[in-house]
Amino acid sequence: MAGDAGRDLECQKVMDGKGSDYCNNDSEGTIPSCCLKARASVPESEATCHSTVVSGWFSEPRLCSDKVGKRLYFNNPMWPGEAHSLGVKQILFQEKSKYQEVLVFESATYGKVLVLDGIVQLTEKDECAYQEMIAHLPLCSIESPKNVLVVGGGDGGVLREISRHSSVELIDICEIDEMVIDVSKKFFPQLSVGFEDPRVQLHIGDAAEFLRHVPQGKYDAIIVDSSDPVGPAQELVEQPFFESVARALKPGGVLCSMAESMWLHTHLIQDMVSICRETFKGSVHYAWASVPTYPSGVIGFLICSTEGPPVDFLHPINPIEKIEGALKHEREIRFYNTEVHTAAFALPSFVKREVGALRGSSTSAKSAPMSWSFQPRLIL
Repeated sequence: MAGDAGRDLECQKVMDGKGSDYCNNDSEGTIPSCCLKARASVPESEATCHSTVVSGWFSEPRLCSDKVGKRLYFNNPMWPGEAHSLGVKQILFQEKSKYQEVLVFESATYGKVLVLDGIVQLTEKDECAYQEMIAHLPLCSIESPKNVLVVGGGDGGVLREISRHSSVELIDICEIDEMVIDVSKKFFPQLSVGFEDPRVQLHIGDAAEFLRHVPQGKYDAIIVDSSDPVGPAQELVEQPFFESVARALKPGGVLCSMAESMWLHTHLIQDMVSICRETFKGSVHYAWASVPTYPSGVIGFLICSTEGPPVDFLHPINPIEKIEGALKHEREIRFYNTEVHTAAFALPSFVKREVGALRGSSTSAKSAPMSWSFQPRLIL
């Protein structure tokens, strides 16, 4: 029994990232014997061989703090102490771009999966929830949007959803990593179909730099479909970027940005809301949706409007159901509808308490379940 207890403690140190030998050396001799036994119980074929795949299971990794590039399973600094694993049938693509590692694999239950730097970006099964919500929450909240900018979104899914809006005349997209676009066109044609819309204008480069050269007031809506705030995406959650977004929007224009999980990152959400409250003089709201393969199973959206014609985000003025042909354009809409739109702004009590700590005054009975009106102060 004493030996078992010692072995269990040794495993826990590895899982917690405290096993210094493991971080310093990838050789099998430094991995606890019980872990080696588990890892060897199902021999890995070449088709499922990757640093994030052990015994046929993908898990989002954690980088050891003392050795850059050494990976430790079962943890990630963005969501410490937990991991979501997917059964891997076959690895379809793995290569390093100028900015990140790009991985595509066929999963056992979620179809093909796109992974960037070890973090799941989308799966064929549940991509609809994220893509539809981040596009239609802003576009259905304003009347006849015409010019739209997408930041990131190289998989094309957000473009596919914007294409449902017949009033839109121009869809600019600025994606920094061309490999993401190429990989999506090869492995995710049901998303990359968005690039085929003639209204789409593709710009390869840094979005912050792109926005600095955009004419003031050009866009009705800007959608920031970024990855987590590490590496090239860090800049997209800082105040100068949000100020550039606000300048590029028309009066009454709207921003919708990915804003992490309320279960894991309320402190980050507070910071983002505070910065946006200073920057956008219309309104600032937080909404959320269920996406099973994202950490904690939910993802949030920060949605803001600039000063000008008021925007009622809770009651869409441009409902998707009334746009001719929108529900079945390219592919039948699967997740979003007007009821889901309104429900997305209903927040659990703990979120109201924790994010509401920055609130300067209470919300009126007629306003959104969570609308901030403080005189404020990020990341994603």
